[in-house]
Amino acid sequence: MKNLDQRNQIIEYSLKLNSTNLSPLRSGNISLRGIEDDIEGYLITPSGKKYETLKPEDIVFMGLNEEEEKNDSNNKPSSEWRFHRDIYVSKKEAQAIVHAHSPHATAVSSHGKPIPPFHYMIALAGGDDIKCAEYATFGTEELSNNVIKALESRSACLMSNHGQVAFGKNLEDAFELAQEIENICHQYTIALKLGQPKILSFKEMKKVLDKAKNYKKG
Repeated sequence: MKNLDQRNQIIEYSLKLNSTNLSPLRSGNISLRGIEDDIEGYLITPSGKKYETLKPEDIVFMGLNEEEEKNDSNNKPSSEWRFHRDIYVSKKEAQAIVHAHSPHATAVSSHGKPIPPFHYMIALAGGDDIKCAEYATFGTEELSNNVIKALESRSACLMSNHGQVAFGKNLEDAFELAQEIENICHQYTIALKLGQPKILSFKEMKKVLDKAKNYKKG
């Protein structure tokens, strides 16, 4: 089977969506950039299947140039295949994508507002705040366009009344960032219970962003 290692890796991290409570039951989706038969594309989780039942042949390969839902599998790809494709097309550095309906990120996203720099770890998403993509029906081109806009100069964003999406240089990186976003959202909801938190200045966040470039390098 083609890309067996990548397919197994997607299954591994799909199971982690459930085991870490980052995304319950069938919710969320995961993809990896890949090539099959000299076609540049991506492998993505199928629509509607429980992660615990996934097999390598269930993972769907789709070409980056596909304008419609065409794939190499008997399964339908995740309903969110469109924004996965568009992220890969617009973000050459994106090698893996994790979309989750994580509890705190989803709760914060229901307010449809960006998360301000109440904590310097906001910088892990790539900017001085975490944007929230405007709401649109799941699986639509409108939603994909909104997500791409919210990801401008960012590697993660919230999706209004929906959840979050993060990308990285590999699945471990993307998954870890999604966990960081969920943790930040959890902290933010606690902070709001105490009132309006102090917001770090643009000048301070610029210093933090410079430091954050080397954060994962130790």
